[in-house]
Amino acid sequence: MAIARFPSLVIDCPDPAALATFYGSMLDWKVDISDGWAEVRADYGQCICFQQVADYTAPAWPGQALPQQMHLDVVVDDLDAAEEAVVRLGGTKHDHQPGTRFRVFLDPAGHPFCLCVD
Repeated sequence: MAIARFPSLVIDCPDPAALATFYGSMLDWKVDISDGWAEVRADYGQCICFQQVADYTAPAWPGQALPQQMHLDVVVDDLDAAEEAVVRLGGTKHDHQPGTRFRVFLDPAGHPFCLCVD
């Protein structure tokens, strides 16, 4: 069962294979890895791509000294169950939690993303 649902975009990172593996596991999507590039794709066609960037610097959320670069909001049915699952995959729950219907996490490359309930 997928943890979340989301459309496609391209994300800069230091290790495309590692980040694709993280999101592929979280979303239960197929992972394709090549040199400097990786993709995760849903059976219905949606895709997230990851491109390797030399000298990558992770964002420092919630401040903007090092901007977010991107931010995913993914829909989940149960915040507690989804939190446990993404932490097990390598996500990190951020100390700053500004809402009650969503929770902020960092992916393995430091990009913030939120688990959200409708």
